[in-house]
Amino acid sequence: MHASVLFSGGIDSTSCVHFLKKGGHEVRGIFVDFGQAAARREDAAVDVLSEKLSIPVIKLRVSSSIKFGAGELIGRNLFLIASALLLGNCHDGLLAIGIHSGTNYYDCSRSFLSRVEVLAQECSDGRVSVVAPFVDWSKDDVFSYFKAAALPLNDTYSCEAGAVPTCGSCASCRDRVRLYAG
Repeated sequence: MHASVLFSGGIDSTSCVHFLKKGGHEVRGIFVDFGQAAARREDAAVDVLSEKLSIPVIKLRVSSSIKFGAGELIGRNLFLIASALLLGNCHDGLLAIGIHSGTNYYDCSRSFLSRVEVLAQECSDGRVSVVAPFVDWSKDDVFSYFKAAALPLNDTYSCEAGAVPTCGSCASCRDRVRLYAG
């Protein structure tokens, strides 16, 4: 079965690509540049990781006058899923996202996943299913999977501010520091 993974070049989406490939799926990535502060760095990480994971990637660029910084972006995952359905050539199979439990963001919850799955199914006449293999896993669980799979941590990028060196203060940077220490 085909699986398209929303691929940002971070730990969660890289783990999702690996997980689905290991499960026997024919995987491709979809990277969406919607003007997020980290778009350039994420795009570079996706280039490196897609080669190492041997998957093709479709890149979508959506323009807006709005600039996005670090922190919660309300509706982000809904937008990414809708963008993949409309622009990412997702006509059948799985559309996967690397969301996990343990956040306060509604669009990382099982409830969100259930609702968006219904919409994707109805919009595609049942040909596309939205999945999130890690929706019930904690960030620690995803990181443990990432390490056990020997995925290349130094090739991922996760700073919401798009900074180099990373900002160290956004939620993604704080997670990364905590995970490294554990």
